[in-house]
Amino acid sequence: MTDSLFSRPQPTEYSPFFARYVDLAPEDDLLRAMQEQAPVTERAILDFAERPGHRYAPGKWSVKQVVGHMADTERLFGFRALWFARADPAPLPGMEQDDWMAASDFDLFDLRDLLTSFQAARTSNLLLLRQLTPDAWARRGVANGNPFSVRALAHALLGHERAHLQILSERYS
Repeated sequence: MTDSLFSRPQPTEYSPFFARYVDLAPEDDLLRAMQEQAPVTERAILDFAERPGHRYAPGKWSVKQVVGHMADTERLFGFRALWFARADPAPLPGMEQDDWMAASDFDLFDLRDLLTSFQAARTSNLLLLRQLTPDAWARRGVANGNPFSVRALAHALLGHERAHLQILSERYS
């Protein structure tokens, strides 16, 4: 694949809300960076193995809920990338994370199982992204009323992961 596929997406390729995620994934070799992130993420999450229900403040998500949210979002962003890569013109809906969290039961599950769920979704997305042609990487679609390119979604996958690891490090430790 060409270097341009992995270069920073232009602001016209994603919603301004997603700029924070794109900014956290500046690497030229995005797929390698996603692969190399795996042990970092595993270590960071397993640091909470003795207190997976910890919340840094009342009403905030538990560590388990953060990891469950990461898995949900990994699946959602991957689905969007697949949808747009396949040139489906239909717009996709948004996701209200707090509504999704209210309908989830992540605190009932083992932290390691939630981590495995995230890792499985990431592996699936990496396989998908590796099998896309340059044309597919450049394709665009609309989600939540905003334009996205497949390339921007790939950056957002990694950036979202890193954003939540930062939150865990800064607020939960």
